[in-house]
Amino acid sequence: MSESIKNVAIFGATGMTGLVTLPLAVAAGYNVTVLVRDPARLPAEHKACRVVVGDVLNKEDVKKTIQGQDAVIIVLGTRTDLSPTTMMSEGTRNILDAMKAGGIRKVVGCMSGTEESWTVRVTESFQLPINHHKETISLYCPPLCFTAFLLWDRSKVPPRLLPVTEDHDRMYMVLKESGLDFVAVMPPHIDDNFPLTEKYTVTENMLKGRVISKYDLGHFFVKCLSISDWDRKTVGVCGEYS
Repeated sequence: MSESIKNVAIFGATGMTGLVTLPLAVAAGYNVTVLVRDPARLPAEHKACRVVVGDVLNKEDVKKTIQGQDAVIIVLGTRTDLSPTTMMSEGTRNILDAMKAGGIRKVVGCMSGTEESWTVRVTESFQLPINHHKETISLYCPPLCFTAFLLWDRSKVPPRLLPVTEDHDRMYMVLKESGLDFVAVMPPHIDDNFPLTEKYTVTENMLKGRVISKYDLGHFFVKCLSISDWDRKTVGVCGEYS
C-alpha cells in the first residue's frame, strides 16, 4: 500500500469489475469508500469502510464520497443499456471537479464496460489495434467491451454501440484533460471467469492481447495506487489464460 494513499473512493463498485476491485483494495490495506445507488447490490461481506448511497450525477453525493479520500478509482458502466447517455462522462466530470476542490490528484479510470453479450462480424478489412494487421474478425465479448472501438474508425463501430462508445470517448477526454495524475485504462474483453494471476501485460497506447480477467484488471487498478509508472498515460492491459 502507498504510504501517501490510504483512503480510496471507488465509483462503479457494483459493476462486474467494481465488485472484485473493492475486496482487492481492502485486502491491499486501503480504507475504501463507495458511492452506490442501490446498496443491496453490494455483497454482505463487502468490507467497505463507508457506503454512500447516491448518484454519480449528483454533485453533492459525489462531494460527500470524495471527502477524506486520497485517490479515486472510476469503473463506471451502463450494464446492458445501449441507449444514448452522458452518465459516464458527466459522472467523471463531477468526480474530477470534486477531486480538484479537495486537492486529490490520483485517479485511475477505466474506459470500458456494459454487461451485454454480443457477437458482431466486421466484413470489411480494417486496421485492428490489438494485433496490428488487417483481417476480418468475429468478436464475442461478454460482457460488452467498448475499448477497442475507442481505437477504431467510427465508421467501423456497429451503429447500436455508437452512443455508448461516444460517451466513453467523452469520459476519456475529460480524464485526459483534467490535469490530474490520471491513469486511463483501456482493457480488451473483460472475462468473468478467468482467475486472478497478477501476471498481465501493460502497454502504453496499445493493446497486445484480447482478454483480461476481471480479477487481474481490478488488481491493476489497485496496483496503480502505489506506483506512478503509468501516471498521465493511456494504457492497455491484457493477460494470458489457458
